[in-house]
Amino acid sequence: MILRVGLCPGLSDEMVQVLKSNGIKTVVDLVSSDLEDIAQKNSLSYKTLVAVRRVLLAQFSSFPVNGADLYEELKHTTAILSTGIESLDKLLDSGIYTGEVTELVGAPSAGKTQVCLIVAANISHNLKQTVLYIDSTGGFTSARLLELLNCLTEDEEEQAEALRRIQVLRAFDAYKMLDVLQEVRSYMSQQILSTSGPVKLLIVDSISAVICPFLGLRQPDGMALMMHLAREMKTLAKEFGIAILLTNHVTRAAGGGFKPALGCSWSFIPNTRLLLEKRKVNSEKAGQVASLMKSPRQAFGVQAELDLRNWEVKKGSPVTSGEGLHDGMGVSS
Repeated sequence: MILRVGLCPGLSDEMVQVLKSNGIKTVVDLVSSDLEDIAQKNSLSYKTLVAVRRVLLAQFSSFPVNGADLYEELKHTTAILSTGIESLDKLLDSGIYTGEVTELVGAPSAGKTQVCLIVAANISHNLKQTVLYIDSTGGFTSARLLELLNCLTEDEEEQAEALRRIQVLRAFDAYKMLDVLQEVRSYMSQQILSTSGPVKLLIVDSISAVICPFLGLRQPDGMALMMHLAREMKTLAKEFGIAILLTNHVTRAAGGGFKPALGCSWSFIPNTRLLLEKRKVNSEKAGQVASLMKSPRQAFGVQAELDLRNWEVKKGSPVTSGEGLHDGMGVSS
């Protein structure tokens, strides 16, 4: 952090100029300098320099925290949200953790959006928590969501309540995504959604759809934009104690096969990363298989077949295209 006027009380323009003439240009330079020597050589007030350094240390220093304190904070701020898919919960060590970013990676039609909708339906209906759903591909359909809720309950009032707890926003480019994340921060700060229950999950389907167009040689600022989005989401997860579930595409790897999109820099962003694939799990039909690519709790490479039998759409479902659905959606932009 470069020293400048207004950075803290007592740091005047004259003091900044004197410090810079002595090679002290940043906060680090100042707090590590011999203040008594500087005061004597430049006729500055030693007491003022000490006061300025104390304020700068309070504003910009990180202070050590012991493991016991971190564990106590973790116990009081972390919740585990069931996905509604038993085999997926087991793979994730009981479910999706608040304060963390979980990423679903897969090729088109691998089932990423289907899993997101199932998770949203389960958390909204069974856990009675508010879900924020950011759609960046146009893949979200309220009709499909209602079909999934119909697998949980046939009570129309319960279905309507669950729909009202799912707030939908749309963002089709990275800049709009940043605007939407600011809206989310505003909602969380002002507790606008508190009447629907606490917000515990933010779903972004998909993050790669809005970032990929800005990456490449012709987009030199694309990497900075990607990391800006990453920082916003990580901060939201930590500050407000919510879980974030992202979807990401795959690209072809140099040596053959596929790898997650957005490159190595992005790979450090999700706390947990799952690869979704469609495979023939028996002789009758193909099913979804999830593999752990990254996890702070489970072994790398562990796989599980996603048991979606309880989420099969019932025949004779009363859902019709678009009918009676819009009242259930909370927010749309």
